[in-house]
Amino acid sequence: MAAGTLYAVAGDASWVYYGQVTPEKKIGFFRKRDRELADPATVLDALVMSVVSVAYPSITRAIRAGRWKKLGRFPIVDAMIEPRPSVQWPVGTLTVTVWRGDAPNHDTRVDDPDIQDMELMAVWDAEHHIPGRLVADFHAEEAEWHIGGSVHRERQIKEEMARRFSHQPQHRLPADWVPTTAR
Repeated sequence: MAAGTLYAVAGDASWVYYGQVTPEKKIGFFRKRDRELADPATVLDALVMSVVSVAYPSITRAIRAGRWKKLGRFPIVDAMIEPRPSVQWPVGTLTVTVWRGDAPNHDTRVDDPDIQDMELMAVWDAEHHIPGRLVADFHAEEAEWHIGGSVHRERQIKEEMARRFSHQPQHRLPADWVPTTAR
């Protein structure tokens, strides 16, 4: 997990995605995918698509399984040097905490328009979660409905759970819920 390490990640439908370790030890994925491995220089010129926390042991397992491949260590792209804000959403509340770096910054509501594209705090598994997550972030094909990431996507998941399981009290939305279609 050395900052600057670039990985090729085997995704769904034979796509290869790319991720680089950030100074915070998260993985920043690029808006680039290929059928064959690309030159690292072209990968590092692509836009950053998302930055997520990936469980370290799962990366080791993914490398051993051939799902991730280390391409080398390169200078960290500028878009990944500064920590990105993330959102902590405790169960049972619509109040969330926005974190910047290692400290809470402020509290707000989950429907705050300024936080909809921020990453919800979560740790992803390199083999089992990341391939589906990359499809969802890339936006070229329809992703599975239950794959979250951003606050907006997590809100959509809660709405779908409420629709699918309306008879279960734990999936009912609060009376002051603001629908994602109101965005």
